Amino acid sequence: QVQLIESGGGLVQAGGSLRLSCAASGRTFRRYTMGWFRQAPGKEREFVASISSSGGTIFYADSVKGRFTISRDNAKNTVGLQMNSLKPEDTAVYYCAADPRPGATMRQGLGIDYWGQGTQVTVSS
Repeated sequence: QVQLIESGGGLVQAGGSLRLSCAASGRTFRRYTMGWFRQAPGKEREFVASISSSGGTIFYADSVKGRFTISRDNAKNTVGLQMNSLKPEDTAVYYCAADPRPGATMRQGLGIDYWGQGTQVTVSS
């Protein structure tokens, strides 16, 4: 069982930056692929980024590539999402997720058992 707690959301002007953090419980964190998803009002939840258990494989949605950076610290059981050059369309609730399946990429957002409660990110124009 893994519990995920996000922090770092808030209100920022377009062009600004925010850093989200997700703290995970449990001794098996280092085995999990970790990811970030987001859900804007009236839209389905969408994949943002994922990072493999070792940190060696990273995927980004095209909409955030070059602006967002995902990272993890297995010693501290944390995963971060640095968001730069934010746009109003980045406004959403951001969720941290964990997938224990070997080789998982999380890009399809399917079969993921562990989710955080979400943190609101609002980007004003």
